[in-house]
Amino acid sequence: MVVADGSPGDGANAGLRGLEADRLLLGRSSTAELVADILRSRIAEGYFLPGARLPEDAIGGALGVSRNTLREAFRLLTHERLLAHELNRGVFVRRLALDDLIDLYRVRQIVECAAVRTVGSPLPDLTSIRTEVKAGRSAARRRAWRDLGTANIRFHQAIAGLAGSSRVDEIMRGLLAELRLVFHVMADPRRFHEPYLDRNVEILQVLERGDGRTAERLLGRYLDDALAQLVEAYAERDSTAQ
Repeated sequence: MVVADGSPGDGANAGLRGLEADRLLLGRSSTAELVADILRSRIAEGYFLPGARLPEDAIGGALGVSRNTLREAFRLLTHERLLAHELNRGVFVRRLALDDLIDLYRVRQIVECAAVRTVGSPLPDLTSIRTEVKAGRSAARRRAWRDLGTANIRFHQAIAGLAGSSRVDEIMRGLLAELRLVFHVMADPRRFHEPYLDRNVEILQVLERGDGRTAERLLGRYLDDALAQLVEAYAERDSTAQ
């Protein structure tokens, strides 16, 4: 099996091992919402691949939650279009269609570009954006392409965070988890993710100057280019499958 960074390994087992560590986050206040948050994060980090079946017993045991709690968490993530329930087969991580991809980027253009547009003087707190640029550079040095994809996702979460809205933050968490499912279509994660690291740096530098309008233009082109690459990858995948 090949995991999201293109290296051999059992991604599903790695995801389950991670969930056992996440069990500590639940404590005594275990709820379906917290379980859903953990699973959403694991999907966004690339541990569960599109089409993967999520076994109730294994995941419930790893997190130490009841079947009812887990099923409610699955229901919440199905509503967010991250999971799909198949009758008599179980719950699976969704495979996103081309229409899903295009719609994701339409919403991202609206949300992220609006968030950077208002940046000026005084400057907002850019610490989270700087942190993810640094994390991206570290991942690239280590040739950890899945980690680079994760840093890129978190960079865009931090970009949206400039809006200062908890509702926008919640929307983006779901959108970016879906986006990770889209990224898996890229045959070469390095070729896709690495060039955008320099563009992340450029956007950060423009934001540090308080030039929100230029940042908006850069980000708009960035999202257009990424969408075009992903649409091409979908077309190549579909032609190969025929």
